[in-house]
Amino acid sequence: MAQDRKPLDLAAYSLMVLLTALWGFQQVTIKVIAGDVSLIAQAAIRSIVATALVLAWARLRGIPLFERDGTLKAGLLAGFLFAVEFVFIYGGLAYTNASRMVVFIYLTPVLTALGLHLFVPGERLHPGQWLGVLVAFAGVALAFFNPGKGTLIGDLCGIAAAVFWSATTVLIRATRLAQASATKTLEPTFKESG
Repeated sequence: MAQDRKPLDLAAYSLMVLLTALWGFQQVTIKVIAGDVSLIAQAAIRSIVATALVLAWARLRGIPLFERDGTLKAGLLAGFLFAVEFVFIYGGLAYTNASRMVVFIYLTPVLTALGLHLFVPGERLHPGQWLGVLVAFAGVALAFFNPGKGTLIGDLCGIAAAVFWSATTVLIRATRLAQASATKTLEPTFKESG
C-alpha cells in the first residue's frame, strides 16, 4: 500500500525543523506547569483541544472522517498506540527532566526508519542510512548510560513513548491508512469500515 513520495524541498525541511522545535519545547512547557496543572489534566486538555481542532478542520475543508473505507481497525489501533505513547510521555515527565525526555522521544525517527524498512516495501534503508541509524542509536545509548539523578524510570518511559510513536507511524504507512487523508489519520474512525 505504498504511496508515491515526493522528495522534500526547502519548505518541507523548514517546516520539519519548526515542528520539531515546537514539539521539543512542549516537554519543557509540560514540566514548567506541572505544579499548577497535573500531567493527566494537561494530557486530557491537549487531547480534547486537538480533537476539536481536527474535527473543525475536517468539517471546514469537507474532509470525510467517518466513511466506510476499510480503515476502522487500523485507525482504532493507531489511536490506541497514540494514546499509550501519551501515557508514557506524560507519566515519564514525572520521573525525568524535559531535556532527557526529548532526547528519548526523538529516537522515534530511527525506530520508524527501521520499522518501515521491515514492513513497507520501497522503504528499504541504504548503507549510508544504516550508518545514520547506528550513529543515532549511539547518541541515545550515550544519553541513557549517562543517567541523571533518579531519571531511569522517566528515561525508560521516553524510550517506550518513542517505540509507540514509531509503531503508530509504521502502522499508518503499512495499512489502508496510507491511502487515507492526512486529516483522517489524525482522528480514529468510529464507523465500521467496508
